[in-house]
Parts: sequence; C-alpha cells; structure tokens
Amino acid sequence: MAITSERLQQTFSEGCAQEIYQEVKSTGDFLGFSRQYAFSQDYRVARSALWGLTKARKDELSQLQVILNEFIDQAMQTDNSSVRRLSLNVIERLEMSEDDLRTDFLDFCFEHMMDIEEFPGIQSVCMKLAFRMCKFYPELMDELKRTLEVMEIDYYKPAVKCVRNRILNG
Repeated sequence: MAITSERLQQTFSEGCAQEIYQEVKSTGDFLGFSRQYAFSQDYRVARSALWGLTKARKDELSQLQVILNEFIDQAMQTDNSSVRRLSLNVIERLEMSEDDLRTDFLDFCFEHMMDIEEFPGIQSVCMKLAFRMCKFYPELMDELKRTLEVMEIDYYKPAVKCVRNRILNG
C-alpha cells in the first residue's frame, strides 16, 4: 500500500507506524519522505510521518541531517504537542555539533524542560538536548547545572527526575 497523506491521516497505532517505517525503509528515501510528509500543515499527517521516522535506525535517520534546522523550527513552532514531541525525538537522534548550536533552540529547550505544564516526554527530551548543546561551552554547562539544581523536583514526573539526575551526576 502506497504512503499517501490520506493514509497518514488514519495512522493511529504502533503497528501502523511500524508499517510506515518499513515502507520508507524499503525505498531508502527517508529524506524525500520527510520533506513530503513530516512538515505537513495537517498535524495528523506530520504526526504519523514523524512517528514512523522514530522507528528508524540512527544510520537511516542520518539522511535527515541536512534538514536538522527544519525539524528544530517545527518543534519550536508547532502548536501540536505530539508533533513537537516526535520532532524533538528525531532531533535527539541526529548529530549535533558546535556549529549547529542555535540559541533560540537552546532557550526553547530550557523553557520547555522547566515548564511543569509541559508533557514529561517533551520536558525530558528538551533536557537531553539542552545538555548536548551546552556540552560545547563550559559556561553554558554551568548555567544548565544551576538551572537543574534549582528545579522544584517534586513537581516533575519520574522520567524528568531521572534525566535531571543523570545530567547532574555525570
């Protein structure tokens, strides 16, 4: 069955996401698939495409390195929490060098990792991404650690606490 926008609008299960991934894998065109569907204005299409991409191996996702900034823009601009979380998960699996540091994205990650109203999956991945970006600059790493230390940890879910503790402990 061919991948179409209509089909992606109907993808609501783990099994369907796996099927999408397997079909993209068979073509080997993760970049073309992403450009066509992952940034769709229809959040259901984007969500399903991103969900399928999260099933890919890291070497398969490496094709998407050239559109890292588009994933970052999407994560920061979407109003849909599922699209945000899935975009962030794709970003986390891509390489990030010192040259990729975007202060707007770092600020976004700091804001969302601290926001107790945000979903724990988004908080956790924002914390991981902030850590990756701060690694390049000791002064930013100090700021991150200070920020994590002052978090009122009782307000956060276990997944967020775990990521925070791993960063603070080494």
